[in-house]
Amino acid sequence: MSYHVEFMEEAAKDLKELDSSIQPPIVTAILKVSQNPLPKSEGGLGKPLGNKHGSNLTGCFKIKLLKLGIRVVYKLVRVEETMKIVVIAARADDEVYEIAAKRIKE
Repeated sequence: MSYHVEFMEEAAKDLKELDSSIQPPIVTAILKVSQNPLPKSEGGLGKPLGNKHGSNLTGCFKIKLLKLGIRVVYKLVRVEETMKIVVIAARADDEVYEIAAKRIKE
């Protein structure tokens, strides 16, 4: 049940701006999750977000790369079987969630 991975323009820029040594493991993690990005409650690898400190991210999921200190937020478009990458950023507080909420609204 592999999903097609699509990057929002801003998320693609996020990835390019990161150090080139950490880009490959991030892409590997995204591709791994894309094999089954559904929520864990449906047998997938997705970790649902819901409401995060005032940011409504219902329908969004996260990938945490703890050793790299990076979070990836993605949204599923089930009809098109697309995993849309919204933001890739450092795990600094909840800033990544605020960025994700802002990008989804636009």
